[in-house]
Amino acid sequence: MSRVAHLERTTRETRVDLQLELDGRGDAVVTTGVGFFDHLLTSLAHHALFDLVVTTTGDLEVDEHHTVEDTALVLGQAFAEAMGDRAGIVRYADASVPMDEALATAVVDVGGRPYAVLDLHFTADRIGALGTQMIPHALEAMARTAGFTIHLTARGSNDHHVAEAAFKALARALRRAIARDSRREGIPSTKGST
Repeated sequence: MSRVAHLERTTRETRVDLQLELDGRGDAVVTTGVGFFDHLLTSLAHHALFDLVVTTTGDLEVDEHHTVEDTALVLGQAFAEAMGDRAGIVRYADASVPMDEALATAVVDVGGRPYAVLDLHFTADRIGALGTQMIPHALEAMARTAGFTIHLTARGSNDHHVAEAAFKALARALRRAIARDSRREGIPSTKGST
């Protein structure tokens, strides 16, 4: 059974069209109008081996907030839809990724419990057209709609490296957590449900 989702969301502020295949090859085409955010989502897909196609048009004449937030909300919804009842998955995973002087560590639970604990250290207000405060905001939005618990820490002296290492660590952890476990039958919880 393929684990895919195709979602569209239209508001007065944004229009998001997003396709996600969890068991992909890491191919991504991401166009949000916010270049560095596109780069982060492309990196997420590449290192998690998700296939991702995102087209977002938003009110960038205001700022990038609605575009980034709504894209992250829809991405989380797509994760939830593609995973279905979450039966037969590994559920928990972690990964650490260095990027030159930066180091990021991600620990995830994809079993349906939404929470985000983020400790990302940035020195500047922006990376390209993306405000650095939008990075944790996007991750929180995605975690909420996906039903993921994410603990993510990243430090370094170059903000680009910090952000990219964080998304790569998250990608590696998600890749492992959503993987099918051939020994697991049913929901990976002693409760028997998410």
